[in-house]
Amino acid sequence: MNLIAHPELLELLAASHALGTLRGGARRRFEAMAREQAPVRAAALVWQGRLASMTELQPSVTPDPAVWTRIRNMIDAEQAKIAIERQRDAANARAADKQQQQQQPGGWLRSLALWRGATAAGALATVLAVVVGLNLRDQLHNAPAVQYVAVLSDDKAAASMLVTFDPKKKQLVLQRVGGFNEGDDKSLQLWALPPGGAPRSLGVLDNAPGLRLAASESDVHAVPALAISLEAKGGVPVGSGPKGPILFKGALIEKTI
Repeated sequence: MNLIAHPELLELLAASHALGTLRGGARRRFEAMAREQAPVRAAALVWQGRLASMTELQPSVTPDPAVWTRIRNMIDAEQAKIAIERQRDAANARAADKQQQQQQPGGWLRSLALWRGATAAGALATVLAVVVGLNLRDQLHNAPAVQYVAVLSDDKAAASMLVTFDPKKKQLVLQRVGGFNEGDDKSLQLWALPPGGAPRSLGVLDNAPGLRLAASESDVHAVPALAISLEAKGGVPVGSGPKGPILFKGALIEKTI
């Protein structure tokens, strides 16, 4: 199947691959297509970066203190109820006749206490699951938007940099996906390659694994490709083109879904 012609299916497969729910032969086929087709590879990298950034780029959300108070009250109430029932059952057991004692009511009481303890633990787990689910929903809602994406590769087609444009925050988000190290005396510089025009600098990169550059939609609109050059420390001045070699290059794709 041509996944590029089915963008919704491509997004679902890329998300499943990033989550780890795509397994077996389906996962191997998807990874094979990602190696051969840049749009498939870009979708996979976008979802990997999107899920990874949930913990790296989004602020942590602290549950309301009232949530933990309610959980504590539920646990205390259930434990008090169990204690009262244990006392009542113990009194009934002492008053039972010899035949009832031979039927080992104590074993039933212990089982009952265990079941009730398990019920309390299940209630706590349910409440915690609701809290975590709400937290995850908020993080997904606040996840960065992606309008443009590019996978920049070297001359051997090895991906080295994932670039996305977030129109909500007017930022280019860059994530290193290769092991290239420019050294302390060099800098990487990002360039837009407009059709029929000279390269235009979009910013100088530091050596962090991920970073953001301020940009507007006009900086990337109608730009078919991006490139990264290796320059002297601090990059070249604004208005001049790249002086060093072009290390990575890739098509800039506008997402339609």
